Amino acid sequence: MSPQPTLCLIEDDPFIGESLSDRLRLEGFRVDWHQTAEQALAALRERRYALVISDIRLGSDSGEQLFYTVKAESRVLPPFLFITAYGSVERAVTLLKLGAVDYITKPFDIDELILKIRALTDTRADRPSPGHEPELGVSAAMQRLEAMLPLLAERRTPVLITGESGVGKEHVARRLHRLRAGTAKRPFIAINCAALSESLLEAELFGYEKGAFTGALRTKPGLFEQAHGGTLFLDEVGEMPLAMQAKLLRVIQDRRVVRVGGEREIETDIRLVCATNRDLAAQVAAGTFREDLFYRINVIHLDIPPLRERRDDIAWFADRFLEAYLAAHPEEPSRELDRSALHALADHPWPGNVRELRHCIERACILSGQRVLTGALLFDPGGIDDDARPEQPEKLGEHMAATEREFIRHALENHDWHIIETAEALGISRKNLWEKMKKFDLQPR
Repeated sequence: MSPQPTLCLIEDDPFIGESLSDRLRLEGFRVDWHQTAEQALAALRERRYALVISDIRLGSDSGEQLFYTVKAESRVLPPFLFITAYGSVERAVTLLKLGAVDYITKPFDIDELILKIRALTDTRADRPSPGHEPELGVSAAMQRLEAMLPLLAERRTPVLITGESGVGKEHVARRLHRLRAGTAKRPFIAINCAALSESLLEAELFGYEKGAFTGALRTKPGLFEQAHGGTLFLDEVGEMPLAMQAKLLRVIQDRRVVRVGGEREIETDIRLVCATNRDLAAQVAAGTFREDLFYRINVIHLDIPPLRERRDDIAWFADRFLEAYLAAHPEEPSRELDRSALHALADHPWPGNVRELRHCIERACILSGQRVLTGALLFDPGGIDDDARPEQPEKLGEHMAATEREFIRHALENHDWHIIETAEALGISRKNLWEKMKKFDLQPR
C-alpha cells in the first residue's frame, strides 16, 4: 500500500487551522500545519509535500509571496491550492496561470475542499500532472468531470452530455476527443439536430447516392462515414424526430449505415457523443423520445451544471476569454478586469451560461476603448464612453428598429444561433424569427 500523502497546511487562524488539520487527518492524510509563511517556507525547504494548502492572506504575511519564493527556489514547484476570500479571486486566477493548481473561495464547503484535495493528490497515471492548465474550469464540479474524461478517452462507449444551453457541452465533447490517442488523424464531426429538417438531417447523417432525390447531382458520404475512426457529436439530439430516432438506433446497433437511395451497407467505427438541454427521461415518458434509443446513448452520462452553480469558474472563464480576445486582436491595447467587474460578473445570474459570459467580455472589448474594464462597461450601457456609442437614429421608428435588431442579435448569439432555442427565449414562433432575421439581415459571423 502506498503511503498516505503529506500535506502542508498554512493557516494563521488557530481555529480554522486546527479544525482543518483534524478533519484532514480523519480523512487519512498526514498534515503539517504552519501558522506563518516563514515556518512553512522552512518546512518546504526541508521536505517534499504532496500538496500545499495556503490562505492567500496570512495576517501580516502573504501566501502569495510564499508561492513566488518557493517557485523561484524550487526545481519542481509543489502543487499549491489557495484558499481565498472573494475579493482576492483575481489574484488567485493570476497564481493559477503561474503554476498553482487550484483555489477555493471562502466560505467554502469542507466536503468540497476534501474532494479537491483528493483529486489533486491522486497519483494514478491517468491523472494530469500538478501544474497542468485546467481545460473545463476550476470548480470542484468541473474538475471532477475533467478527471473522468481520461477514463473514457480510449473507449467507444456512447456518451450523453446534458446541461443548459451555453454551458459548454461541445467543448467537453471536443476535450474527450482530444484525449484519445492519435487525435490528429481522427476527425471530430459535429451537427445540430435541431437546425435541419428531417429529410436534410437524414441526408447529412447517412449521405446519399447520386439521383436519390431532386438536386442529388452527385454521391455524398454522410457524417457517419466522415467521422469514421473519430467522434460524431450529435448536438440537441432531443430535437430529433421519432422516425429519425429509429434510423439512428439501427445504425448504433448494427454499426453500419446505408446512404439515402443506396443499398450497400457501409461499416462505421465512431465514438458517438450526444448532447441535449432537454430532459430525455421526461421525453421518453411523454412518448417523444424512444426509450430504446435513450438507453443506447445514455451509457455514460456527463452532466454540466449551469454557471450560476459553479461560481468559482466565472472569474477563471472571464480571464481566459479576455486573453483569447486580446490574442486574436494583437493590434488592440491590452485590457484587464478590475474589482468592480469581478463583482458584477459574480452577481450576474448568467442565463446564457458560459456562452453569454464570452459574449459579454467580447462586447465590452469591442465597445469600450478603455484599458480597464469595469462592471459598468460590462453590463451598463451608460458606462460606455460617449465616443464609443454608435450614432443614434433620429426618428423613433428607426430607433425602435435598431433596438429590436440588436436585441434579436444578442439573443441569437447567446443561443449560438440555434433557431428553436432563440425563438422560445424570445417568445415568438420560428417563422417569425426567420422573418425578422431576413428583415434585419442577421447572419452568423
